[in-house]
Amino acid sequence: MMRAVISLLAAVLLLPACLASAHAGDSAEDWLDRMSAAMSQMTYQGTFVYIQGDQMETMRITHVSGENGVQERLVALTGTPRELLRDADGVRWSLGEGGAVLADRGFGQTFFPALPTDYAGEAGRSYALKMGEQTLIAGHQARHVKVLPRDRYRYGYSLWLEKHSGLLLKWVLLDSASKPLAKLMFTDLKLGSAVDRNELKPGKGMSSMEPVDSSLPAGGLAQQTPPRWHPKRLPPGFSLTTHRYLESEAYEHLVYSDGLAAVSVYVESVESARGHPEITQQHGTTHVFTRAADDVLVTVVGNVPAVTVQMIGKSVAASR
Repeated sequence: MMRAVISLLAAVLLLPACLASAHAGDSAEDWLDRMSAAMSQMTYQGTFVYIQGDQMETMRITHVSGENGVQERLVALTGTPRELLRDADGVRWSLGEGGAVLADRGFGQTFFPALPTDYAGEAGRSYALKMGEQTLIAGHQARHVKVLPRDRYRYGYSLWLEKHSGLLLKWVLLDSASKPLAKLMFTDLKLGSAVDRNELKPGKGMSSMEPVDSSLPAGGLAQQTPPRWHPKRLPPGFSLTTHRYLESEAYEHLVYSDGLAAVSVYVESVESARGHPEITQQHGTTHVFTRAADDVLVTVVGNVPAVTVQMIGKSVAASR
């Protein structure tokens, strides 16, 4: 589940925006802007449940925004002990009691779903927005915003946002027929000064072990060299947002996004890559496509339908 949390809640995710003013509008686009600002810039703490199929997990998050930037801690309250910490130094996580603590300096985003703050751009061409009815969630009045895909290459979302701040209270992932695939909902929530900052301190397992670098190279789109590999075909609206390359290990990581959904493409030089069959796997709502291309192994991962990772993965080729 924690890997799914990183991909789903993290994978991915909210970008800072200006806090909504008292005169902000009441359209669906305005509410998404408020949510983006609230989830990145507010201080909040709460317990939420994540439901996918017949599995349910309970997590607790503490998110503090202040002079030192954003500090965030996510801990599992059910199942195997798991914990994630995020601050200016990147992200650290532990999976399982006694397991290694891993670190990635190149990962600096929050764990909740990203939504477009530039709806007039690519996201507006890929999704339609609608307002729903108001309801009560975790003791807070919430406004309902529907984000509906315009084609089969992406999922839809149903969002319930706290009436005054725009903070995300409930999230439902929808397939192309608007059938729920997964749900996330806060059961309790504290804001501002009510947050207990002591919960930012790492647990015993996290604090007692030296982090091991995950070996993922840091970097962004402003690389000096263009990608060595890239997909020849992309679903409508998707474009390159992140490029990381580790020359010493012939490892490349590219991220393509439509302003909401994100797909990671990994290209690795592996001795046994040649002859590797094409495989599509499903882990919860995440799809993974793997195939060999010359002497490299191409892996495409995304919280998107299978057809999306297949289109991208099958077209990845060396840049000329």
